[in-house]
Amino acid sequence: MSDSPTPPEPMGPPESSEPTGPVEPHEVVPRNTERSPRRGMCAAVLALEAVALGLSTPVMITIAEVSTGPALAVGLGLALAALVVAGLLRAEWGYALGWLIQVAAVALGFVVPMMFVVGGIFALLWGTAYFLGRKIERERAAAWAAWSADRVQP
Repeated sequence: MSDSPTPPEPMGPPESSEPTGPVEPHEVVPRNTERSPRRGMCAAVLALEAVALGLSTPVMITIAEVSTGPALAVGLGLALAALVVAGLLRAEWGYALGWLIQVAAVALGFVVPMMFVVGGIFALLWGTAYFLGRKIERERAAAWAAWSADRVQP
């Protein structure tokens, strides 16, 4: 055993992130690019919407006088579907399912009229999150491409 203390493990990024060999422009990848703002915002909307859809179940039973079985199937089924779709947003087709959840939430207004308003609000939030997220992703990709192109040129 040595009396000298061992140096602490380095924390954080390495001191130099410069490539050691020749690197193609498409090989240089920024950190944390896998975090999609569109995915995060849309998943948050779906998670909150799942709560609203779940709470529509007792409203369907008591106010709209829907029998318990169908009310549970529709209300909790849509809530569960919204949570599952929030997890499927890694794939592009998950967003199409998200749009279907929005249509179903608004259509629930035919049973509980207040869901036209609640579903409409969530549909607007979903659309805003989707299109704003796409815009952020495009701008981020363009900025990264410009930065990457500047680094490669001598």
